[in-house]
Amino acid sequence: MSELEYFELKKDYAIFRPVCSVSLEQAFQLVKSAIIKTRESNLHKLLIDITGLTGFDSPSISARYSFVQEWSQAAGGVVRVAMVARKEMIDRDKFGVTAAANAGLKGDIFISEEEALAWLKRP
Repeated sequence: MSELEYFELKKDYAIFRPVCSVSLEQAFQLVKSAIIKTRESNLHKLLIDITGLTGFDSPSISARYSFVQEWSQAAGGVVRVAMVARKEMIDRDKFGVTAAANAGLKGDIFISEEEALAWLKRP
């Protein structure tokens, strides 16, 4: 699978909907690559739907922290990320969202693409 096989550019945002079985580290790298591709495409909004990714358990708090630190660097302060995940993958306190904000990454996580897109399209 090409890293960004499931990456699509829209008029004012990008969408990444990977569908495959991967390790947690591979999932992390896929998201990072999509963030970089969005930034390099001169877009500032990215919807990532990871509900099609399987092969790993819900990340630990320390993994979430580590991931968002690197994703924040990849975003370079210009890409806003709305992520869609299965409910069981989302920390009830949204620790990753808080850690991302503290690292300078504007983002949120949702259980539906409709909610994520509505948030992403807000000014």
